[in-house]
Amino acid sequence: MLALGVNAHASVTLGLFGLPVVMPEILRHFNVSLPVGGLIGNAPALGILCTLVAWGALADRYGERLVLGAGVGLAAVIFAAVAFVEDTWAVIGLLALAGAAGSAAMVGGGRIVLRWFRPPERGLAMGVRQVSFTLGMAVAAFALPPMAQAYGLTGVLLLCSGASLVAAVLAALFLAEPPHQIGAAGAARARSPYRQLALWRVHATSALHVVPQVVVSTYGVDCLVRLYGWDAVAAGRLFGVAAIGGAVVRVAVGRWSDRTGLRMRPLLLLTLWCLAVLALLVAGTYTGTALGPAMIAVASVTTVAGNGLAYLSAGELAGPGWAGKVLGTHNTVQNSVSLAVTPLAGALILSTGYWAGFAAGAAAALLSLPVIPLRGERSKR
Repeated sequence: MLALGVNAHASVTLGLFGLPVVMPEILRHFNVSLPVGGLIGNAPALGILCTLVAWGALADRYGERLVLGAGVGLAAVIFAAVAFVEDTWAVIGLLALAGAAGSAAMVGGGRIVLRWFRPPERGLAMGVRQVSFTLGMAVAAFALPPMAQAYGLTGVLLLCSGASLVAAVLAALFLAEPPHQIGAAGAARARSPYRQLALWRVHATSALHVVPQVVVSTYGVDCLVRLYGWDAVAAGRLFGVAAIGGAVVRVAVGRWSDRTGLRMRPLLLLTLWCLAVLALLVAGTYTGTALGPAMIAVASVTTVAGNGLAYLSAGELAGPGWAGKVLGTHNTVQNSVSLAVTPLAGALILSTGYWAGFAAGAAAALLSLPVIPLRGERSKR
């Protein structure tokens, strides 16, 4: 069940989050400025933030099989349609619809972890589940730039469509509900989990952590191409290798949290590590030295390393009966921030430089330190 959830999320990630790795092709194809190109690359977030809670409620009621099969399958159809549209704003609108449909995989996969795994196993399981994003981004980084060079943006979108379609069929055929003795722990809570301040703080922490993640993932390839003169395919491969490293780190972080029985204290330490990397990245891109590309690679790993811990913590605070809605809300918050940050960061980079965009990400990570809800955290062991 976990593998099916990972496959669905990883496959749809190519189209939902992988388009920025072909940012040079997007700019060339549509002949637009960097902020508009960033909006096109992140247009799926427009739809994602509108539907995550609804998909979560549907998953709580009808299960993952229907939600993942229908949502990811519809996203596949829309990606294929986008491949043959030339108007910039029509493309943005259709990609937003693809995000609205494909976001089903973002909720369903997390809910599988909460319903099929016991608390001492969930950190590792969620780490594996979170690999779906980094796995999807790794495939995007290795596959999409060569596809763009050979077949243009049309080829890129058709590849995204095919991957999503295969994943949707597998989910619809094979996903199932957990046995009663496992799923019984998922009875719905009568009271809203939002009575807990800690849940609000987990959402806020993730919102702040999204800022450096978005800046690095959206503009990192373009920085390597424009500032350092890299070939677009080589820059994509660098992000592919970094994404594989990110997958390993996410699993290791999940196992670490299971061994300690804590989620937020490891997240605090990861945030401090991320701050150090971002500081070096700002210094490298400000001076234009080789430190910049090295830190872009490291930052693409560190900025996403703690995502699984915050996501899992939100789900555990909610309880399996509320998990779909709360995880949907959690991702909605993240994608709302992503949507706002993308054009703002692009404008900041255009006016000041890439280092300024990375500095803004570092500032957001710094602001998150007092927000992380450490007090009163109890071991899950």
